[in-house]
Formats: sequence, C-alpha cells, structure tokens
Amino acid sequence: MNIISIKKDYLNKIKLLNKYNRFYYDNSNPKITDEEYDKLKKEIIKIEEKYPNLKVKDSPSLKIGFKPSKNFKKIKHKIPMLSLANAFDKEDLKNFQKKILNFLSLRENSEIEYCAEPKIDGISASLIYKKGIFTTGLSRGDGIEGEDITNNLKTIEDIPKKIKSKNFPDEIDIRGEVFITKSDFKQIKEKFANPRNAASGSLRQKNPEETKKIPLKFIAYTFGYMVNGNIKTQSDFLYNLNLWGFKISEYNKKIHGIESLNIFHKKFEEKRYTLDYDIDGLVYKVNKFELQKRLGFVANAPRWAIAHKFSANSSISKIISIEIQVGRTGALTPVAKIEPVNIGGVVVSNATLHNEDEISRKDIRVNDTVKVERAGDVIPHVISVDKTKRSTNSKKYLFPQRCPSCGSRTVKDFNESTKKYDAIRRCINENFKCEKIAIENLKHFVSKEALNIDGFGKKIVEKFWELNLVKLPQDIFSLDYSKIEKLEGWGRLSVSNLKYSIEKSKKISLERFIYALGIRHIGQENAKLLAQHLKSIENFHELSKTDNINILLNIDGIGEAQIKSIETFFSNKTNILIIEKLIKNMKIFNIMPSRKDGILKNKNFMFTGKLKEISRAEAKSLVEQNSGKIISNVNNKLNYLVIGEKPTNKKVKKAQELNIKILTQYEWLRMLKKIS
Repeated sequence: MNIISIKKDYLNKIKLLNKYNRFYYDNSNPKITDEEYDKLKKEIIKIEEKYPNLKVKDSPSLKIGFKPSKNFKKIKHKIPMLSLANAFDKEDLKNFQKKILNFLSLRENSEIEYCAEPKIDGISASLIYKKGIFTTGLSRGDGIEGEDITNNLKTIEDIPKKIKSKNFPDEIDIRGEVFITKSDFKQIKEKFANPRNAASGSLRQKNPEETKKIPLKFIAYTFGYMVNGNIKTQSDFLYNLNLWGFKISEYNKKIHGIESLNIFHKKFEEKRYTLDYDIDGLVYKVNKFELQKRLGFVANAPRWAIAHKFSANSSISKIISIEIQVGRTGALTPVAKIEPVNIGGVVVSNATLHNEDEISRKDIRVNDTVKVERAGDVIPHVISVDKTKRSTNSKKYLFPQRCPSCGSRTVKDFNESTKKYDAIRRCINENFKCEKIAIENLKHFVSKEALNIDGFGKKIVEKFWELNLVKLPQDIFSLDYSKIEKLEGWGRLSVSNLKYSIEKSKKISLERFIYALGIRHIGQENAKLLAQHLKSIENFHELSKTDNINILLNIDGIGEAQIKSIETFFSNKTNILIIEKLIKNMKIFNIMPSRKDGILKNKNFMFTGKLKEISRAEAKSLVEQNSGKIISNVNNKLNYLVIGEKPTNKKVKKAQELNIKILTQYEWLRMLKKIS
C-alpha cells in the first residue's frame, strides 16, 4: 500500500473513531463494542508509530474522550482527566514495566509494587471538595474540559456532601466511577440498552429530579490534585477514602511483579461474573506517589498506570427458556433465551445452541447457569454448563420431533459420504407450505445477494406476510401500493422508493436468480456454476422435466447433494409455478461468455470488509467478467486484497506479511477504469 493510500486509510480510521466517540460520550449510545473500539484505536496508533508524520490533532494518542455537551456549562479541569494505556496480555505488561524501569534507571530484575483495582465499566466523574464541602462535580468531557453536572451528582447517596475527618485535605479533586448495579438495572432495563448507557444518560439529565429516580452508585479510586494532604501511596489513599466515607472496591490489592499481576488477572476474570456490576479489566498503578511523580505522563496517559483488559467475548448467565427457530431450508435451530448479560459492551439476551446433538453433548437444560461467548460478529453461543449450580429437580431437555411452525414431522438426513445422520433436524414440509420456511425464503429472495430490493428488509417481509400482501415471491411484483401507503410508517415517498427498488430488481442475472430461489445446497458459487452451464433461464426451466436433471452430472463442482436438492425442488408443483410467474415478471439475463483477455487476466483477487454502493457478489462478478479470478484464502497465489470498511485484520496482516498488494475499493475501481 502506497503512502497516499495509507494516509487515506489512517484519516478514515480517525474519522470513524471520532464518530464512535460522539455516540459514546455525547449521545450515551455506543455503536460498537469496547473490544472493537480498542482494536480501532490500536490500529491508528500502530500506523502513527510507523508513520509519525501522519499524526493529526484528532489522534487518540493526543485526545481523551469527546468535547463536552452544549447542554451543560463547561469547566476546565485543574488537572486533566487522562485515559489509560491498555494491556491485553502478559507481553504488554512486560513492556509496560520495562518502560518504567528504563525511565527510572532501575535494574531489569527490580520489583515494582503496584496497586491493582477493578476497572468498573461506568462514567468517570470528578468531585471537588473545599474545606470538606462538595462544591463542584464534573464529567470527564474531553479530558481538558468537563461538563458541570454537580446537581446530578449530588443525588447519588454514595457521594458524601460534607466530610469532617481531621486529615481530609483543605482542597481535593476526588475521581471515581458512576455506575448502576446489574440487579438495579433489571428494574429500568426497558428504558436503556445497558447499565453504562443508563448511568451516562441519567447524569446528563437537565433535571436532577429525573436523575434522582435512577439508582446510581459511585466508587472512588484516585485524585486529580490535593492541597495539604500527607499520603505517600495509592493503597494508603484508598484506605483514607474509605475513612472519609467514600465507597471503594473491596478487591483493591497491593501486588509485586508482573507474574503476580498476571495470576491475579486470570483469577479475577472468572470472579467478575459473580459481581453485581460490570467490569472490563483491572487497573495497575505504581503504588508509591513519589515514583508516580517522577514517571509523569505521556501525551494523554500516565506512565505509571495501565488498564489490563479482560477478554470481552464471554460472560455467565442463566437459561430462561429454549426456543426453536425454523430456517429457510427447514433446519430447526435451538436458541437459549438467557438473562440479559453485558458481553463486550453489548447486552446479550439470546444465544444459539446450534443443534439437537450439541444440546445432548453438553447436557444443556432450562434454568442452567452457562458460559456464553461472543467473538466479533459471531452469534453468541453457549460454550459450557456449570452443573454445580444445577437444581436437583432439573429435567433433561427433549428436542421436539414436530415442526413448531406447521406441526409436520421432522427428520435428520442420512449422509451417504459419512454414513452418519446429520446433526441438524429439519421440517419435511418444505418450501411454501410451512409458514416459517416460507417467510425465511421470502427474506432470502429479497436479500442483498439475491434480488437486492432496497427498503424491503426482514421486518417488512414479516409485516407484509401478516397483512397477506405477500405469500409467494411473485406477489412482490403485484403489490397493492395504495394499501401500503395507508399503513403506519409509510407514505407516498417511501412507497415510491419501494416501487422503484422492486422495478429495478426485475432485471437480474441468471446466477443471482437461481441463488434467489433458495434451493437447498445451492449457494452463490453453485448458482454461478449452474448458470454458466445452462446459459439461459429457458434451459433452467427445462430441468423441471425429470430426464433433464441428468445433464447436471457433467458440471464440475456440482455433486449428488446439489443434484438431489434441485430434483426435490422441481418435484414440487408450487416451485414450478413460482418460476413460471417470475419469468413473466422479470428480465433474466442469459450468461455471456467471460472475456479471456480482460484487463484482470491472470490476476487473483480477494475482498474483505464492507464495500460502498456495490454488493460483494457484484464485485466478484466484475472481476470474473474482466478475466480475473476470485480466491477464498490469503496465500501466495493471491495478487490483490481489496479492502472495504472494517476489513478482517488477520487477512490484512497476512497479506502484508506475504507482500501482497492491498487495494482500497477506490484503487480497485480505478484499475477497472470504472471511475476517472
């Protein structure tokens, strides 16, 4: 990637981070998980380390938080409220201590004493006391200026309004975290996405009486400045906070050395699930204030402290019930309804149980206490059961033998290759006779990779089905728009836009049409192979005559499972009728021979990340139309990795290691000469 592309990528990441900061700090409505935020921030800093000249004033290495809201008076912090550097593993901790030892000119084997404290996932606040009286309360803001939220903070019982202790400093800025316990959040969960949002939104109410209704808590952990205080260590300061009437964490602990910190972290990561509040890591501070003073600060963080994050992809919850979802191909998927739990900043209330065999293997039951994992964009799933917490009257879960949608018999297919029955149980009432299968088929038909009807999402499909506007795919092309216009949430403009999208979708390639039909085992690649072989919609329609199915045996990449599925599909008269109706309503393009001498000849491509204004399927098709080839793995055969928004980091990193050229979508389109 050339320097211009790197700069563009860097600035896009900065812009994205600022956007997420605005949602997080100003709107109290985070759009990504803490894990994804940390990852983006790390990527930016990594670019800056390699290309320091690119650094801009909006860099996260120079800024903290986000500018204060206009709803509150702004006050400058006497001492900035800095953020903390993050550690994710033992190696990060070693580097943290190494920098401390180097800065202090201490021997490599010197042992530093740290104060370890749980990092509560709440809202930072600064409390200023003069002569023992709480006078001013500020939010973090951008770290330099905060919002004056004094009156809202005064509604919190945990915050002392007057302190009479003899050793209390003449003036002090006490800092801590405002949060809501999980048990309290249950009472107000209908109003907020998660406990952190509830705390943030409550503190930013203009009317303190509204804030007072929310059960906010406060834990103190540090100070910004202190006048006439005679305390030597962080652990002593925490002890005094407790004496002065502030609540502190019962898990604060003095620890020597990196090995001990790492052991404490591992043990506490399990303990976190038993706490009544969310924590996302531990904070380690050099215990002696004298050393803290010598170490000082970098641009926006202290050298003497670091946040050791927990893995943000798992948590403990309880199964309330098990529901069965019926998919497009009739597959019955069990889903656990669990007590809402915060995993990496996202409140999770559903977790997949995969299939009947998985439930039996793990012996998962209703009311079980389970560990739930959520990694990246993967659907949360139950990974283990804590059988020590299972009640004595617990009953084994019995998987339904009948479809919960239509009551039909369910079966497990026998796999001729493995000589075993499949793990997935399916409803045999296929296609448009089972309501759930029919609805899921319609969702697939209008989806982005199929007809790509903009404005015709999953909820619209469900609503139109409920109102009997759409029951079969061809119904989409004979909608009663006058009836739709009268529905709540619809109007002349939205109906006009929907009509335009539907008209546009009538023109479609043969491969996308075949894929849109939702035939089991026929994904995008198989649909492409079928289209390339059959060439026209007429030839595809001819497959309904049983004898013609055999011509598919000659297609490389199409096996017995695919042929059997196509045969089953065409044995259903409803499906044949659907195709005939669609042919009359749509313009399905025949397959044009691929160019053998296109501009991408002998070049292999791979896409990662979200592309703008073009689907992944269309992008791949453009490559193939120009004699290029799509491959599915980053290896030495790959010539170009094209990246969109939020590309997979592993793919990008591997491409860099193999010196594979990385293109932005803009650069790739330039290569295709689609833009000037």
